[in-house]
Amino acid sequence: MSQQDAGLPGFWREPLPDPEAVGEDEALATAIRDEITARGPITFARFMERALYEPGHGYYRQAEPAPGMAGADFLTAPEAHPIFGAAIGRLLEQAWGALGRPAPFTVTEPGSGTGALAAGLLGSLRDLRSPLFEAIRYRPVEVEPARLAALRARLADAGLADLLAEGPTTEAPEGDGEAGAVVANEVLDALPVHRVVGHPDGLHELLVTIGQDGGFAWLDAEPTTPALAARLAAEDVHLGAGQVTELCLEIDPWLAGATAHLERGVVVLVDYALEPSHLHSPARPDGTLRTFARHAVGGDPFRHVGRQDLTATVDLASVRAAAAAAGLGQLGETTQAELLARAGTSDLVNAYLGRPDASLQDALALRSALARLLDPRGMGGFRVLAFGRGLPPGTRLPALDRVTAPGR
Repeated sequence: MSQQDAGLPGFWREPLPDPEAVGEDEALATAIRDEITARGPITFARFMERALYEPGHGYYRQAEPAPGMAGADFLTAPEAHPIFGAAIGRLLEQAWGALGRPAPFTVTEPGSGTGALAAGLLGSLRDLRSPLFEAIRYRPVEVEPARLAALRARLADAGLADLLAEGPTTEAPEGDGEAGAVVANEVLDALPVHRVVGHPDGLHELLVTIGQDGGFAWLDAEPTTPALAARLAAEDVHLGAGQVTELCLEIDPWLAGATAHLERGVVVLVDYALEPSHLHSPARPDGTLRTFARHAVGGDPFRHVGRQDLTATVDLASVRAAAAAAGLGQLGETTQAELLARAGTSDLVNAYLGRPDASLQDALALRSALARLLDPRGMGGFRVLAFGRGLPPGTRLPALDRVTAPGR
């Protein structure tokens, strides 16, 4: 759920916080060391899982979410401006129409964080007087339950709390499934990944062990599962000697679980992602693993354990394969910039600035945010992948139409 470019929008004027000030969750680091001492070296996927999701200690188990300007680690598109949520809302409106306008139309958002996407999406449907506003229900999903209270308060302040859905989240309910959508923005990049390295005698895996200084260290070892080599073979990727890359084996179970309840609807995934030939290219000899703390990008995952985000670029081919395995049909792919353009940016801008309380400062903030959201070298280049289940044959969503060829 991290952002590829940790720079801030032009309207940010506060001094940047010191990334070293985040410290480390010492109890978590000690617990991971104890696991290694007791059981031997662990996969990086295991290390990443604990560093991000350990109850009470992991980065995403903090009561206060870090993304956004209220937090201090990185900025996501929904936090950059509500117009991103408005564009997603326009896409969902088209899917709702293709389904015959069912009511309720329940939108489930895994990794809902601060509620910025929910507020932007729902607020825009209200401001644009969309008929979907009367049918939509919103179900936020968070690994840390304590965050949901703040999200509900945010929607209540915006007069949108009545649209919150209760009930099942990522598990299939009894009886008929739902009509609706699953929207995940910058979630896939935070799923645990294995790190592998090319070797003259074949693929090796980089495990996490304890170094001579007592800190965490890499250990070159035989792969812990044949699924790693199988993934590379399926994508026709051959690593050179010493070339490191990351492989996520969690996408299949995550996507299957996140969409199990959806009987009819659309799945929208937004993330920074590449085709395998570019993601695992020799041009990236050290892989794409990155850390984020206080808007600073780093490369050492063994520092600030539990206090910094860990992320890796998403493999597009693995997402498509996982969607197919989950029984989802491909509706289209685009970029964030193209989505904003096709979703009717001018209408969304006019609706936002046409609010009775809109100010000159709002207009300047919107201009700055749009420059960022449309930049193909940054957020504008993020990939938007849409899949469907139970949609009428030949369904086309105009917001996914491409103006230019897909970016790499």
